[in-house]
Order: sequence, then C-alpha cells, then structure tokens
Amino acid sequence: MIREITKSDFESFWPTFAEVILAQETYAFDPDMTQEQAFALWCQAPLIAYVFVENDEVLGTYYIKPNAMGPSNHICNCGYMVSSEARGKGIARRLCEHSQQKAIELGFEAMQFNSVVSTNIVAVKLWEKLGFSIIGTIPKAYKHAQLGFVDSYVMYKWLRI
Repeated sequence: MIREITKSDFESFWPTFAEVILAQETYAFDPDMTQEQAFALWCQAPLIAYVFVENDEVLGTYYIKPNAMGPSNHICNCGYMVSSEARGKGIARRLCEHSQQKAIELGFEAMQFNSVVSTNIVAVKLWEKLGFSIIGTIPKAYKHAQLGFVDSYVMYKWLRI
C-alpha cells in the first residue's frame, strides 16, 4: 500500500535512510545528517511524501516537489528510497509510477531527476524503462565512497500525453 508518510513512518524508515546516506553511493546528502534534519528535508520541505507499506513495515518512500519556481514550476522533482531487503521486488517501480500519477494530479507537466548517479545502474535502467531520458551528463558530479568522482545524469520525462 502506498500512502502519505507520517512522522512515525519516517522514524521506522530512518535506519534505511541513514544506511543510504552513509554509503555515499546514490544521494548527495550529508552522511552526518540527523534524523530530524532528514525528516525536514524529506518530509517537510517537499509538497508531499509517501511510503510503501507492507505487513506494517515501511519498505520504501518518495517525495515530490517543484523542481523550480515561476515559469518552470510545471516540472516536479522526486526522490526515492527502498530498504535493502526490499530491493528487486518492484517497489521502486511502483513508487515511481505512483509519483507520476500524483504529479499529474498536482498539476505538473513533467518530472526531472537532477542528479542520478551514473553508477546507480539499476535506477538508471528503471527510470529509462519508465520513459525517462538522460538529457544531460554532469561530469564528476558525485564523489562516490568507493569509486571516487563519477558522473551524474539529469533525467527527464514529459508527463502529459
């Protein structure tokens, strides 16, 4: 089930969130971020955030927000996280499909991911399968904990048919 996130949901997902940012492989978030800072960033700053819950366990989450203001406020931005034990089960796909529908309901015309780490091959392939295109490459944009500087992609999809 996908539903709007609560503070309690985020608290239960915090170990996964902390694991992801500490790994420094996919998100450009401060690895020393506190749970309170993460909650503000993920759940309060965006327009809305959602969770994927199965058997009362939060297995994934995403947020949606405008990518820019004014004349570019028709493009949204989303971020997704799935717990390591739930990866490979289609949860990220379901969250992304849900986010696209929510984006349309919220009046957005397009969705853009500003920095998809190029070495996150599973995510890149999934976003491409869901209709996103790589529209730009930012050379050495991400300092990967294991690989050093790697490229990041800007990925985009027009949502209106």
